[in-house]
Amino acid sequence: MKPFELTSSMLTLRGVFYPTGYLFVMLPSIEAAEKLDRDLQASGFNGDEPMLVTPEAILGEIRHTVRDDANIFPSVGTENATVLRYEELARQGHCAVMIHVRSEKETQHVMDVVHKSPFSYAERYRHLVIEDMS
Repeated sequence: MKPFELTSSMLTLRGVFYPTGYLFVMLPSIEAAEKLDRDLQASGFNGDEPMLVTPEAILGEIRHTVRDDANIFPSVGTENATVLRYEELARQGHCAVMIHVRSEKETQHVMDVVHKSPFSYAERYRHLVIEDMS
């Protein structure tokens, strides 16, 4: 797994974390994340290398994309609430694996592997929709 790197393509126009095309899978430990990565490789997953998102990255870079103050442009979606859920889990030591998925078939393949893991939360970021994968 490669380390997480926040890019502008992972943000909404308002600057909130929204990595379109990715599954964001939270797990209770780095060890569980590493095992998921190994399980994905063993399953024949041949997409982009997943990214490991540490609790520190969630509490820092990702959490800081949410504005706590009143904004004249309110969110039309749930991206703020989703990031706050990530923060809650990261404060308990959870990390995440970000997996780029290109199709429904690839998403199903990855989620079949994820469902065999002790994941705590999983979201799929599609255009204009955050899909709960739990």
